[in-house]
Amino acid sequence: MRIALLTYSTKPCGGVVHTLALAEAMARAGHQVHVWSLGRGGDAAFFRPVDPAVGLRLVPFPDVPGEDVGARILRSIAVLGAAFGDEDYDVVHAQDCISANAVPDCVRTVHHLDRFTTPELAACHERAVVTPHTLVCVSAAVAAEVRDGWGRTATVIPNGVDGARFAAAAGPDGEAERARWRAGLGRYVLAVGGIEPRKGTLDLVEAMALVRDRRPDLGLVVAGGETLFDYRDYRAEVDARARALGVAPVVLGPVDHDRLPALVAAAEVFAFPSTKEGFGLAAMEALAAGVPLVTRDLPVLREVFEGVADFAATPPAFADAVVSAAAGADPARVAAGRTVAAAHDWDTAAAAHLALYRTLR
Repeated sequence: MRIALLTYSTKPCGGVVHTLALAEAMARAGHQVHVWSLGRGGDAAFFRPVDPAVGLRLVPFPDVPGEDVGARILRSIAVLGAAFGDEDYDVVHAQDCISANAVPDCVRTVHHLDRFTTPELAACHERAVVTPHTLVCVSAAVAAEVRDGWGRTATVIPNGVDGARFAAAAGPDGEAERARWRAGLGRYVLAVGGIEPRKGTLDLVEAMALVRDRRPDLGLVVAGGETLFDYRDYRAEVDARARALGVAPVVLGPVDHDRLPALVAAAEVFAFPSTKEGFGLAAMEALAAGVPLVTRDLPVLREVFEGVADFAATPPAFADAVVSAAAGADPARVAAGRTVAAAHDWDTAAAAHLALYRTLR
């Protein structure tokens, strides 16, 4: 089959990680796959090397000074839609609301659902659920939200995870890189995904203030974060609250692809306080690395991580779970987590997608 996968960014956010790994797995299965994306701000490549078997179609998307979120969303849709050529693709599969609006006659993966106040973004989100001819969700919990909210049935295909990279970083070959992270950061609780409302950063700061009273040796490190949306007000709120509580998070921003596994593997605890998720790919990577996982108590995260994570609904409960997890990893829990991660591979995810595609032809 000739397959087009569309995403909105070249940066290391969850949807882009998913798109590239899925494309590579489909190419390994013998299919011709092109990944289309906006090359924002002059980007001429993705955040990591991509298997040459995958064709890349990056559409120039220069920054516009002073452009607000709504205008940027509309321009993103228009630019990607104008550049896209169907090239006789058998399947066109959009991985986010922007690409699903740019090429609406498509398969669309709903990674998670959210509520937006920016009118253009809210309309983009709505159209991207209603218009595509076929929907995929990465968890049954999100598929249930789609069914209850829009009356549409989505095919559930869980994410894969490149577990071998993270398992290797936790082993002897990764010892030197783990030591470098610990030398610079000390002992730390790690959150990946940046600072934004959906990631629950404010609650994590509140929790870490309580953790500090019992484990003053544990710092907070926040890595990653890439979005078209403007969360400056939220980040300012998080910064102000952290100062008031005496919490000093180390904010790394995007971390090099090759260094990320060791950063994860060197953490004492992986914190995942998201208020909205579709699957929890970063948390699954932590399990592959054998790192204790504490997540917010959400149905989707219960679905994916029941039995291999600790769950908490409030900052005090999150703090208790972090302190308990940092006291020492349970070998049986670690082994169970690695087993769960190993069960989610990209070749299996690709095979499920390809089976769905065949029903559409």
